[in-house]
Amino acid sequence: MKIERILANNPGPFTGPGTNTWILDDGSGNVVVIDPGPVDRVHEVSILDRVGERRVASVLVTHTHLDHAPMANPLARELSVAAVGYAPGPHFKPDELVGEGSSVEFGHGTLQVVFTPGHSGDHLCFRVGNVLFSGDHIIGGSSVMVEEVGPYLRSLEKLRGTGLERLYPGHGEEIDWYLAHRLQRHQEILDAIVDGARSVEEVLEVVYHEVDKSLHPLAERSVNAHLTLLIEEGRIALDQDAIVLVAPKSP
Repeated sequence: MKIERILANNPGPFTGPGTNTWILDDGSGNVVVIDPGPVDRVHEVSILDRVGERRVASVLVTHTHLDHAPMANPLARELSVAAVGYAPGPHFKPDELVGEGSSVEFGHGTLQVVFTPGHSGDHLCFRVGNVLFSGDHIIGGSSVMVEEVGPYLRSLEKLRGTGLERLYPGHGEEIDWYLAHRLQRHQEILDAIVDGARSVEEVLEVVYHEVDKSLHPLAERSVNAHLTLLIEEGRIALDQDAIVLVAPKSP
């Protein structure tokens, strides 16, 4: 098995150096392309050049965010193969739908599909052996912004202890301490509230004080997701938009 990365030309505060497009080869010239990124003819040509004369089975999408999916359909048409994903989204219409328990064949290789909602409601990871293509479920060099923390943590737990050895993320490099990091962030937000933070802005100032303020709008989404989970856990409540601690129930 051979894995190659092509970096999309979309660096930025939310994408880091850019989106990782992965080419997975079964070892005998059968490949799949994962997350071709935004529509960009230069990047598309780079993918086609790298693929060369090899046989492409399909173009896969981990989720439908604009930095991962829009070029899937035009690239799949160029290659005369199917664009594969969990559901339609902005500028993406899958030719084939896959979900938890599905598999994607490519020559002698088989990718197992793992449904991992949290970062987005339509997020998939693709596993072959002890390798995982993790999209934005787990990324390198930054903390993932999540829409729903509860499903996100459950998706992380789904992968823990399953023998994974290497992760190929949508951005950046491999991280092996990620679950602990996300649980730590959850605790940091609760600690900020215990210490007196009573609004999202105050939580941001405490928990994300080392993060550039230009990224605070994105971090705010993550904080709100954690607050939703803390409410579900019965640890906090909202009183006219102010965050208040809920006294623990007596045993």
